[in-house]
Amino acid sequence: MVEYERVLPAVKHVGEVAKTLFMRRAVREGLDDAAFVDRRGRFSEGTIWNLAFWDGEAVVWPDAEMLVGTTMGIVRRQLEQLGVSQRVQEIAVADLPTLGGAVVMNSWTPSVAVRRVGSVDLPQAPRFLELLHRAFEAEPLTEC
Repeated sequence: MVEYERVLPAVKHVGEVAKTLFMRRAVREGLDDAAFVDRRGRFSEGTIWNLAFWDGEAVVWPDAEMLVGTTMGIVRRQLEQLGVSQRVQEIAVADLPTLGGAVVMNSWTPSVAVRRVGSVDLPQAPRFLELLHRAFEAEPLTEC
């Protein structure tokens, strides 16, 4: 975890050297990657990932400034079509033990389980991962 806020978070741009810096630092420290928290202590996203959490019944999206990725948009739209409960809320480190799982997602995949954030072990939630994959796969293909 690292305190970091993107410059122009809603805009994808190439001037994001800090993301690479924080990812490399995390790997040097034996971690897989870094999750970002803003100055208010709210999770926003990862270096190249969006974050999603699970409370056992609903998908919980972080309420913070971030780049909403294409996969995140697809998954949100299709979860709604599937009737899966979703909500947006502020999520701080102290909230992690109350959650039933977490994932990261980007253009490569709609979900990779997060097993630990900082010193907090997170439960594995196979149903959560399956829902996200099912939602992603439900998106109709379009021709360019």
